[in-house]
Amino acid sequence: MLKRPLTALVFAACSAFGVGQAHALEVQESMFWQSDVASGTLPPVAERIPEVPEIVDMSLRSREFGEQGGTLRTMVTRSKDVRQMVVYGYARLVGYNERYELVPDLLAGIDNESDKKFTMRLRPGHKWSDGHPFTSEDFRYWWEDVANNELLSPSGPVDFLRVEGELPKVTFPDAHTVIYEWSKPNPQFLQMLAEARPPFIYRPAHFMKPFHAKYTNEDELSERLYEARVRSWAALHNRQDNMYKFDNPDLPTLQPWILATKDGKSRFLFVRNPYYHRVDSNGVQLPYVDVVEMQVVAPGLVAAKANAGEVDLQARGLDFKDTAILKKGEAQGGYTTKLWGNGTASQIAIYPNLNYNDEGWRETLRDVRFRRALSLAINRKIINRGLYFGLAKQGGMTVLPVSPFFKEKNRDAWAIRDVDQANALLDEMGLDKRDKNGYRTLPDGRPVWVVIETAGERQEVENALQIITDNWAEIGVKLIMRPLERDILRNRVYAGETMASTWFGWDNGLPQTYTSPGYLAPWDQAFQAWPKWGQYHQTHGEVGEPPDLPAAIELNDLAHQWTKAYTSVDRAVIWQRMVDIHAENVFGIGLLNGAPQPVVVSNRLRNVPDKAIWAWSPGAHFGVHRPDEFFFVE
Repeated sequence: MLKRPLTALVFAACSAFGVGQAHALEVQESMFWQSDVASGTLPPVAERIPEVPEIVDMSLRSREFGEQGGTLRTMVTRSKDVRQMVVYGYARLVGYNERYELVPDLLAGIDNESDKKFTMRLRPGHKWSDGHPFTSEDFRYWWEDVANNELLSPSGPVDFLRVEGELPKVTFPDAHTVIYEWSKPNPQFLQMLAEARPPFIYRPAHFMKPFHAKYTNEDELSERLYEARVRSWAALHNRQDNMYKFDNPDLPTLQPWILATKDGKSRFLFVRNPYYHRVDSNGVQLPYVDVVEMQVVAPGLVAAKANAGEVDLQARGLDFKDTAILKKGEAQGGYTTKLWGNGTASQIAIYPNLNYNDEGWRETLRDVRFRRALSLAINRKIINRGLYFGLAKQGGMTVLPVSPFFKEKNRDAWAIRDVDQANALLDEMGLDKRDKNGYRTLPDGRPVWVVIETAGERQEVENALQIITDNWAEIGVKLIMRPLERDILRNRVYAGETMASTWFGWDNGLPQTYTSPGYLAPWDQAFQAWPKWGQYHQTHGEVGEPPDLPAAIELNDLAHQWTKAYTSVDRAVIWQRMVDIHAENVFGIGLLNGAPQPVVVSNRLRNVPDKAIWAWSPGAHFGVHRPDEFFFVE
């Protein structure tokens, strides 16, 4: 249970670093902001950090104490991916530590009463990046004026705040206390706060109020609308309110670095947040690195530029196939290529779209025998050897061995190559007729051609599909690959226009009992096997279709039961059943998992782990490894 570690941590923090004692720590002034302090435009660091900062003892984490300074170079492949700085920065109300335990971060502490009542305690003196106090008013503003405003949030507050349709009672007893309370347990509340893409249940109220009709007179608002060239105050507010997109340099933040580039396109600079809440036990305010430079490059150039020594830290945009060229460039480029584990449930997964708009094909795709046959025909051993030198683990899409819900039986289910069984399944479902080219035909006479659409970003996906093309031809199924741009692919999947698509497996292949199983249920359109079922859940029935497949209905019911379960034992039983259902039904055809993730690290950069897990959830890629603690040596 999370209750005890979190509560104990609150007491430890308060007793060790009380208000008076916190300032007894001699905090060093940053050279980066020294001139601003000298000119009086910025207060000294002792007045910038919270009265109860998060104090990090590097020796307890087996890390080196560092010094501030330097510019860290990294790359992304789209300008919109500046949002990765929110992911990597990983400043969260509650976050995962290096042992994947949930602990307070932005919060000084949190009391959890049976997963029904959560009392969040803010750090006195904590400030936004512009120096304005971070208080319960920022939480109140989001809850009352954003989440529950029909113009700003047409669907109401985010789903994880609903327990069987019940929204929480949210109160703000004082400037440093926020209470969320339900009549029934909400066990996913803390975990959602720690996600790579956090829900941001707060906003910088002082910054956002001038764009809100409730707090600004009509004349002033009209003038702002005219300047911004938008028609409504809600549109203007939403444009400014982009905490996750991180593309508005004027918007205050609590992250370790703040955006310093306005209207950037190919190069973005992020500078240290002068009001950041973490300090090492030597009195050095984090982050250690002063500036992060993010360059936008074409996807095919990430490995080449890394090989040339043009980055200091890079994993995004690199695949295992790049390892050889990266290793060759180490000496000249002044970097080391580390191989981390991978936390996704499957490195590559194929998703037949059960909500495909074509009625004849939809019926075929929903027949579990068809999905099982496609999976059985795949030669995963050849894919593993050809793409990963045999270093990945072959199997269907399921949780990884480090999860308590892992079963070898599920990993092997319908994933051990058996062409005869695959053919028998297709014959059994009535696809026993073939055209002149040897391809099976649907009952209406159309050939069984499976069109798989990809994002066109990962060469390993295309290479795997080339192998699968030959595999499926052996069972009379033609694979047609269609690369698209990522956003176009997603829109087509969500609209039911895509027959099948490829992506990674579940982001979180490491679930524990406290992890919400929502991503295994038909609750999110992002799961490409059932986008319209996900839309139905996300919009409370306004859009999409209700699940009508027995296994999907059971997953839906189980996920609801998990939210109502009172004990970790009950939640574990539910989790296991949901994992088993996925293995039986092959909603996503996994190929293999555990392929090493290459991570390029400058030889001058310290505190980057040699061995770690690269995972979106839990972990936020680099985030859980605390990049604010990375530092340069000369």
